[in-house]
Amino acid sequence: MNLLHTVVKPAAINFALIFTSICTFILLALCLAGCTTPTNYSPSATPIAQNTPTPIDPNTPSTSAPDIAKNLGELLQQIAQQQDLPLPILEAGFQDTKSIQSIKKLVLPPSKEFKKNWAAYRQRFIEPVRIKAGKAFWEQNRDFLSQTEANTGVPASLIVAIIGIETIYGRQLGAFRVKDVLSTLAFEYPATPNQTARAALFREQIKDLILLCWAENKTSANVNQAQFNQCLNQNSSYAGAIGMPQFMPSSIRSYAKDGDGDNLIDLKVSAKDSIASVANFLQQQGWQVGMPIYFTILTNPLAFNAASQLADGEPNPKHTIQELIELGILAPERGDLLTGGVSPTSKALIVDLPYFDKNGLEQTRYVVGLANFLSIVNYNRSYFYAQSVAEFAEALGYENKSVVPIIAPTSRVQLEEKLVTPISSNKSKTVVKKKRKKPSTAN
Repeated sequence: MNLLHTVVKPAAINFALIFTSICTFILLALCLAGCTTPTNYSPSATPIAQNTPTPIDPNTPSTSAPDIAKNLGELLQQIAQQQDLPLPILEAGFQDTKSIQSIKKLVLPPSKEFKKNWAAYRQRFIEPVRIKAGKAFWEQNRDFLSQTEANTGVPASLIVAIIGIETIYGRQLGAFRVKDVLSTLAFEYPATPNQTARAALFREQIKDLILLCWAENKTSANVNQAQFNQCLNQNSSYAGAIGMPQFMPSSIRSYAKDGDGDNLIDLKVSAKDSIASVANFLQQQGWQVGMPIYFTILTNPLAFNAASQLADGEPNPKHTIQELIELGILAPERGDLLTGGVSPTSKALIVDLPYFDKNGLEQTRYVVGLANFLSIVNYNRSYFYAQSVAEFAEALGYENKSVVPIIAPTSRVQLEEKLVTPISSNKSKTVVKKKRKKPSTAN
């Protein structure tokens, strides 16, 4: 967001949303990322398509634009009244809003015939071009990444991996105007089982977008209409996610940080702002400093069968590491902090990653997701996404094991108590020995 702070006194503008009814239907094959968890939307990151969508025209309108005009007008009146904002400025900002037919196709869940394929997903994101770009991004921002890791405990390799998977470091920021996306999904969300909840969520995102753009452009009692409009018109993904880290408007307001110290937050251009924001999000989602993200299971039929019985697709840690060791799923050292494991009482979940082997047969890979795995799932509610982030980070040098300081003789129990408190739900909490400065943003 390149946001300026000059002031222009706006003139009253009559609100009109008149659209030409042009129907151009473009068939797309969309495969939403993930395993057995929902992936249509997340608070901060746009869902990742498993296959590259057919190229589309971002300006292709639907035939129901007048309905959006009426509903959007009513929503703007409510927001203006509730937030004490001048309605004419909001109306002027949204007067050319379009309904985008292709967006409604993109958010549809996969068909019943669609088979998820972890191998294809992984190949798309963990590949030489993206890894090379990741190393270059890391080198360009090495000092700030090191500083951010020291301040938050979030590994630099993980931050680099997320930005790389999301947008290849700003190369793919989306081709839709964010106000068009949010308005389309708020008032014309396709008929799905969660239609009502999703539509309500995107109406809230419109409100957050308005408040975000107003706060960034307001000087004194007024706002620069041109810059306010520019903020509303910035590019986003088909789900309304913005910038290098692909944050939704609500997440920008809650988690985005000014990393470069210019008193602006620009996630489209500023690498430092993006790095600081990703780290802050993960820290707020309970990132456990010095702890691994996932464990591979033992490679024998007993471990595979036991894991398949426990995999339920819910991102909720229900089993302790000790239980998984006793079931023969994990090796004993996974419950030992001094050998790269975690506390045996830490909670975890079984992650299922279905794929097709070289013979075209359906197979499933199982891993054990830990607290840090769930922090990544909160970024984008998809097992495929979280696992790809972890493995991308490993390709950049991340060591997926506990990192504990060498302390004078002490018992393992004392060490575990000092380092980490086991999580009891999917809302994990980070506990570290040293106090850190609390982030200034709030959820």
